[in-house]
Amino acid sequence: MDATPAPAAQPPDAAPGAGPPSEPYPAGSRPPGPSGPLARRLAAPLGALAAVAGAFAYVAAVDPNEPGHYPVCPMLRLTGLLCPGCGGLRSAHAFAHGDLPAALGSNAVGVALYVAFAVFWVVWSVRAARGRPVRLAVPSGWWWGVGAVLLLFTVVRNLSFGSALAP
Repeated sequence: MDATPAPAAQPPDAAPGAGPPSEPYPAGSRPPGPSGPLARRLAAPLGALAAVAGAFAYVAAVDPNEPGHYPVCPMLRLTGLLCPGCGGLRSAHAFAHGDLPAALGSNAVGVALYVAFAVFWVVWSVRAARGRPVRLAVPSGWWWGVGAVLLLFTVVRNLSFGSALAP
């Protein structure tokens, strides 16, 4: 005996060659978009924006310049050296309040990352609205470059001539 299933029978009023009756859209209609409804396509970018906006709102409301609100950086506490993220909360607080010079003074790399996220988010949202996926294929050389910049930033901000980069 053959174990292959028999083809599904079509209803008597179905046109020859028509798809099975369980198709999601009736004949003559179109699907809502390239990848589904607009709300579904924008769910991830809007969710990411809500999370980032919530974090910025919290840091804007709870001042990191006052002691006791946030933990101290473990690297600073153990070694006395500033890591690349030191001053990031103070930078986000100043940035959220529109004080760009203070934000840059607290952590210039952090401000560059805020701007990079904003650009990426706009590109992501536009592509999602158009039903086109975002492909983030970063070559390994870029990651090495980012690591080198962060290492250089860390070294320079811990030296006497780089004190302008220290928070």
